[in-house]
Amino acid sequence: IRRQRQMCIRDRYLRGEKMEKYLQKAKENMIAKESILSKYACKSENAILLKEDNDEDIRPPFFRDIDRIIHSLAYTRYIDKTQVYSFIENDHITHRVLHVQLVSKIARTIGRSLMLNEDLIEAIALGHDVGHSPFGHKGETYLNNLSQREKVGHFYHNAQSVRVLKDLEHLNVSVQTLDGILAHNGEILVNKYEYNENKTKEEFLQELHDVFYKKDYSKKILPMTLEGAVVRLSDIIAYIGRDIEDSIKVGVITREDIPQSITNVLGDNNSKIVDTLIKDIIINSMGKPYLTFSDDVFSALLELMDWNYKYIYASKEANKHQEIVKVLFDELFDCYLEKAKKVENLNTNLSQSDKNFYEFLKEHSEKNKLERIIIDYMAGQTDKYFLKECEENIKGFNMEELYRN
Repeated sequence: IRRQRQMCIRDRYLRGEKMEKYLQKAKENMIAKESILSKYACKSENAILLKEDNDEDIRPPFFRDIDRIIHSLAYTRYIDKTQVYSFIENDHITHRVLHVQLVSKIARTIGRSLMLNEDLIEAIALGHDVGHSPFGHKGETYLNNLSQREKVGHFYHNAQSVRVLKDLEHLNVSVQTLDGILAHNGEILVNKYEYNENKTKEEFLQELHDVFYKKDYSKKILPMTLEGAVVRLSDIIAYIGRDIEDSIKVGVITREDIPQSITNVLGDNNSKIVDTLIKDIIINSMGKPYLTFSDDVFSALLELMDWNYKYIYASKEANKHQEIVKVLFDELFDCYLEKAKKVENLNTNLSQSDKNFYEFLKEHSEKNKLERIIIDYMAGQTDKYFLKECEENIKGFNMEELYRN
């Protein structure tokens, strides 16, 4: 019996030793490809964290960022957030959940071709819109107006995305990933995407603060990695042609409407546009510490962005019911504010809507102004949940009427 016990102890020890050996090998395998990355790539060993993390994890830090982002509550809510068109019952129209996957795929194609860190690229891409409001950029504008009205700074979805991951869900995501998310701005097209490799953690945190409290400050930010620049550019590539396809599906434009000066260079469908832009960036950026297009492709892309804004984003269908939605944002905020002031006198017979609101309020009230917490709560809602909350809190509102009309 004694001999059997000794053998069991020895076997457990050997199995443990073997497991440690294999796990260490797995850890090495996970970063093996980094030995051939470009000198401009950000390697895992350079990852900066805001707090200490588990050293025994076999995943490298940027790979771990991806997992934390896709398992977040905010990522789940991508599924019902407007990209361009709201109030359209069509399962083939792009929602934000698909948009971030398209950004990730395009950015990783560019990143792999330029020998950059694909893990970091994917983390930034999948997390870049988690702070987006319901009803797309229109909703972002309404929340920004409310933020200024209530004197709690500004609301920009890039900064809100960082706030969601870092402060609301308390995820230990790397500074490089958070910085790439903060620095993305798909509405700005330039022909030289640079990065600031000397940016520190403290400078990133200051930029995050300044985006909330200085108007249009996010337009001045450069990412701290070239991977962040890749995602910033890929955001445009992902939506510019896809929005055309969606607009054709809903009857806003026809393919023949697109000017030949654009289609002759970029192509006349999403597949051709994406292919042209990706290849042009790769050809013109290979071996350089920045990203750039050729002159003719950049000019055509600039013309296409202007055309999209005029004929798609300013169209009646893309702005359907927005005069109503704007009023709903204001009224729902005021309802929440009134409820928040009555938190001390709650009865036990609360609706699920009220329970959700008060739980969020309780969780985040310690370090935040009340008005900012309400902005956070509204920003996190999906389109449908926002409308259901309006039904619950605003007398006489019926969301089905918006979809019927």
